[in-house]
Amino acid sequence: MEPADLSMWGLFLQADIVVKAVMIGMVLASIWCWAIIFEKVMRLRKLRAKAEAFEEKFWSGGSLEDLYDRMGNRPKDPMSAIFIAAMREWRRSSGSLGRENDVRAGLAQRIDRVMQITLAREMDNLESRLGFLASTGATAPFIGLFGTVWGIMNSFHSIGMSKDTSLATVAPGIAEALFATALGLVAAIPAVIAYNKISGDLDRYAKRLENFAGEFGAILSRQLER
Repeated sequence: MEPADLSMWGLFLQADIVVKAVMIGMVLASIWCWAIIFEKVMRLRKLRAKAEAFEEKFWSGGSLEDLYDRMGNRPKDPMSAIFIAAMREWRRSSGSLGRENDVRAGLAQRIDRVMQITLAREMDNLESRLGFLASTGATAPFIGLFGTVWGIMNSFHSIGMSKDTSLATVAPGIAEALFATALGLVAAIPAVIAYNKISGDLDRYAKRLENFAGEFGAILSRQLER
């Protein structure tokens, strides 16, 4: 009897169609997770660098009007988008302001609301596809376990049909079944670790944007009081 091929490729070829589908699904999920992880990590790194560059310009003491004119209407990062949205609302309304306090308070509230809406929209964009990491981390082990259970059931069925309980007969079927669980863990473990890390980084970045929006809102409020 020719010995069974216990390599990863051999285990895949020998597996049942259901187990093969589980294996393929786990491999595809793992590839997509790594693509998301790489994109998020690189994007956050670039956004932090752009935020530092923008803050340096913002706090340099120059005119905010000149900074807005230089940037135009094409923000390159969320912090710039918040600044542009606030300045756009400021220019639309400040020229028609009277001396009434309620009118000025209304403008301050509109600017704050515009900044919060812009911040929420930018964070939603940054958090896109992050849910796939969470879903993979939560479900991949169970999907892999389903493939394992299915494979073991087929192995026991084959044992019952052949009435041969030797290790050489049982091992290949058990190995290919367990391989499905291994692939599920390979997909799930990096997804969970990356999701927690990226979520923490996004929370810190969102806090940085909130702090900037609050500081910028305070600057505009002082301008309104003059």
